[in-house]
Amino acid sequence: MAPPAPTGPGGRPGRPGRRRAVRVGVPVAVAAAVATGIGLVPALASDETPDLPAISAQDLVTKALSANTDTFSGTVRISADLGLPTALTDAVGGTGPIGELARGAGAQVGGADPKLKAVELLGGSHTLKVAVDGPDRQRLTMAGEKSGYELVHDGDQLWAYDRGSQQALHLTAPASAGHEHAPEPGIGSFTPQEVAKRFLEQSAATTSVTVGGTERVAGHAAYRLSVKPKQAGSTVDEVRIAIDAEKGVPLAVQVRTVDGATAFDVRFGSLSYAKPDAGTFRFTAPKGAKVTEAPADAFSGNPLSSVLPEPGAEPGTGSDAGPDVRGASAIGEGWTTVLHGEAGADAAKGLAQFTGRRVDGGTLVSTRVVNALITDDGRVYLGAVTPETLQRAARG
Repeated sequence: MAPPAPTGPGGRPGRPGRRRAVRVGVPVAVAAAVATGIGLVPALASDETPDLPAISAQDLVTKALSANTDTFSGTVRISADLGLPTALTDAVGGTGPIGELARGAGAQVGGADPKLKAVELLGGSHTLKVAVDGPDRQRLTMAGEKSGYELVHDGDQLWAYDRGSQQALHLTAPASAGHEHAPEPGIGSFTPQEVAKRFLEQSAATTSVTVGGTERVAGHAAYRLSVKPKQAGSTVDEVRIAIDAEKGVPLAVQVRTVDGATAFDVRFGSLSYAKPDAGTFRFTAPKGAKVTEAPADAFSGNPLSSVLPEPGAEPGTGSDAGPDVRGASAIGEGWTTVLHGEAGADAAKGLAQFTGRRVDGGTLVSTRVVNALITDDGRVYLGAVTPETLQRAARG
């Protein structure tokens, strides 16, 4: 059995210090949050392929936690049906408070902005090409019918380029920055490894983890891990994670909601663990491109935090834990944690005005996964919980 997980405040498993490298889906060691107390339900042999040896949930999580694959390339398929308000998705790239909120503070040059591009992945189906050679070299390509997008990191050079607008962002990381202070391109949060991490960090006191069979993803035999909240009131019913039987690398993540819908599905369509060629990570802006030298925070942040918050994330930890609510405090624990704070920028109020609906005492902004209640006296309550759970939290 694996050793007990380190714990933080309130018994919540603590997180080890993260190496904040510029990365696009580099697998990282996740905190051993479910290493103790997991339901040890073995995977039973079945008629479907692949036929793999039985394994307990404990051993499978330990295998995923210890996975250390720094080189790979392939395609990632993303399908998102988060139920985002139309006013929000239509405003991406627009002006006004909703457009400002969607773009984020790092918006610099329209289509080349990684944060703006990441918002596009929150609806519909997309295919990304990825290549990774450790923490210093990554490349991500989004291909569209009439355009395309490149995010390239090679040593101290980071480029973002939008073919449709011929706009580019360029950043040279200072030599003194190192991995600890280098920017993270938030769009890389959409790989199966990074999405899986959000759900493998949860406390065994509030999370049930079992092995639910086997499957094949991108040609690799995998175990299917089922992660479910033990508490009522969450909008998430189950998270299914496919874990490479040999490498322990998460290959697919599917988030299912209490209404029976698949809100988010990210999986490798093809995957090779061979080291990509060095030339893969070289990039020169095409002739005629408009190049803007970008500040470091243009490539930072995790867009998933706004729609797939980590259950039980501590408030006040910025984009790594969840939406930024000013002066936030937490109500409850685990999957039914509600963040409570004061209404932030005018952008948040604009969002409520254009996409919310009136309820007793305030305005409710709903998506399939995350709900937010903005009260008439300026308080904000939000979480991956049902509207009823939010309203109970607001009533105290």
